[in-house]
Amino acid sequence: MDVLKFLLIIGTGLFFIGAFGFLTRRNILTMLIAVELMLNGAALNLLAFNRYLWPDRLDGLFLALFIIAIAAAEAAVFIAIVLRLYRNMRTVDVERVSELKQ
Repeated sequence: MDVLKFLLIIGTGLFFIGAFGFLTRRNILTMLIAVELMLNGAALNLLAFNRYLWPDRLDGLFLALFIIAIAAAEAAVFIAIVLRLYRNMRTVDVERVSELKQ
């Protein structure tokens, strides 16, 4: 199997596993993990296409590093929100979050 096909299959698999996890889970921490999987799958596909189309350029690498930096910042903000939510409601269930609107 070609290396590009292998990387695209792995990256697409990671993305769809993350999308499925995000849509089916109720625990907010598993939703965070699913979003991280989606971002990593997108970064892997970006690197694979960059390696295939422009092997001598580093544009895809820098974009992937940018995606990783955004994922780290998103995780830090998300964990802060989860900690505040847990302190207030003693749960991380997404269904109970709608009670905060009242």
